[in-house]
Amino acid sequence: MTAAQADLAGPTKNNSESTEEPALDTPRVEDGAAIWRIARDSKTLDLNSSYSYLLWCRDFAATSIVARGAGGEPVGFVTGYIRPDRPDTLMIWQVAVDASQRGRGLAGKLLDGLDAKVRAAHGVSRLETTITPDNTASDRLFRSFARRHGAGVDREVLFPGEVFPEGGEHEPELLYTIGPLTD
Repeated sequence: MTAAQADLAGPTKNNSESTEEPALDTPRVEDGAAIWRIARDSKTLDLNSSYSYLLWCRDFAATSIVARGAGGEPVGFVTGYIRPDRPDTLMIWQVAVDASQRGRGLAGKLLDGLDAKVRAAHGVSRLETTITPDNTASDRLFRSFARRHGAGVDREVLFPGEVFPEGGEHEPELLYTIGPLTD
């Protein structure tokens, strides 16, 4: 469930507005509204309530990351959590980049930054995410991450489309397991 399509598609007109590299940082509660807007504007993520993004920034800040623009505002994010039943596994929930920053490889930089942060603090050796079959950009993003980190990628159906409340209209969510991470 990532919004990598536009990030990998190429630069947008707004990219020329700022050449400064966004700074990677830990999300704060006050970032929740901006993160919600980035998710909404991605048009590819399953949008959660604004309340859930506020809670995420409070309760899962240690396993999430934001990219901040020149003014300190979030321009991209990755949310994740350590799986309770697999403490060596970081589950990536959502990845999104603001339209003004797409085409710069920011999604990959966010993933790499979060991986380094969480591995140092928690010793994880695997990363998981779910991707729908039509999301080729997210597939490329996570396969590229695996290559950079010397890891294999296993895929299996985690949630068939029929289990979603949309009555089979939702594509299946494929679980990508990346690991073991070596560098």
